Amino acid sequence: MSEYQYYEFAAVDRPLTTREQAELRSLSTRADITATSFVNTYQWGNFKGDPRKLMEKYFDAHLYLTNWGTHEVMLRLPKRVLDPAVVADYCVGDSASARTSGKDVIIRLNREDEDGTDEWDLDGHGLLASIIGVRADLAAGDLRLLYLGWLRCVQSLELANDEPEPPIPAGLGALDAPLTALAEFLCIDRDLLTAAAVGSPPATAGEPTAAQLRTWVRRLPAEEKDTILSDLITGNDSHLRGQLMRRYRDAHPTDAATTTAPRTAEELLATAADLRDQRERRDAEQRERDRARRERSAAAARQRHLDTLAVDQLAAWQQVDELIDTKKPQEYDTAVQLLVDLRDLGEREGDTAPFRQRLTELRTKHARKPSLLERLGLAGLDA
Repeated sequence: MSEYQYYEFAAVDRPLTTREQAELRSLSTRADITATSFVNTYQWGNFKGDPRKLMEKYFDAHLYLTNWGTHEVMLRLPKRVLDPAVVADYCVGDSASARTSGKDVIIRLNREDEDGTDEWDLDGHGLLASIIGVRADLAAGDLRLLYLGWLRCVQSLELANDEPEPPIPAGLGALDAPLTALAEFLCIDRDLLTAAAVGSPPATAGEPTAAQLRTWVRRLPAEEKDTILSDLITGNDSHLRGQLMRRYRDAHPTDAATTTAPRTAEELLATAADLRDQRERRDAEQRERDRARRERSAAAARQRHLDTLAVDQLAAWQQVDELIDTKKPQEYDTAVQLLVDLRDLGEREGDTAPFRQRLTELRTKHARKPSLLERLGLAGLDA
């Protein structure tokens, strides 16, 4: 397979009409097309459609994956639930960009393999499903997705060293499953994310309780509550909950946002480098402890084995003779290992003379077995 390209689009807020599905079919005869999705994989050739135009007209989410290192996600949301001015604070480079189209804002998050290393054994199926939950959270005011996009720009060195970070959302230190999947898909450096999370308050900071929400709802004008209930029943607004949650948060500002001064891109990269050095040092120390523990365990097991062998060395020598007499290479290997054990036992007991004498006799007896003698030499069992 010379290449791999995976395209997936998802319609979330409304299903595609039969006519729209037919229009999409004209772009690809092989794609899997339903009322809510378009999926196609290319191992040769290219997709005839323009993903950006398809996002403007049909879809709410898109994922693109290639074996040469391109990882791309696009999300579309109505401007009434996601302020383009807020998005502009975070989408500031090639790795995180945004544009408006009619009543919508479309966010594009992108990762390109800086080393140009081809990836193999890729399968894009299921990736968009694991990520798409971030869209509803973003509509409800969770800006962590946008911050991850900005962080990807920092990692790709697209920003000036003195570029200040945008407002830090809560919960960067405890990403949920969709955000974790997005961070992994964009290959965001874990040390950089850890550095960024230092300035992020807990995800629960400022979150309203059920009792607080009930109190707020009771105080809403009756006419407004009627409208909300009507929209809920008719399903006219798929972002109703998100809008209400954002409205509550706007009416009840908290100290959930970080009070630390904004850091620069350079400061975050430097902190990430320090964290990486510390982590790699800890990892190296742990590997050394693990190695020493394995060596101690192996040495103890070796001594137990020699203890067993010491009980009846005569039987061990007899077994060596029987193995050699089979004239089979595999049995030669077993015999040589047993001889090594007998040698080590003699060294442990401080008297190797009996072993050397028996080994000399054995080599003389089997002097016409070159395969055996070669194995003895390789094991250091010279006369």
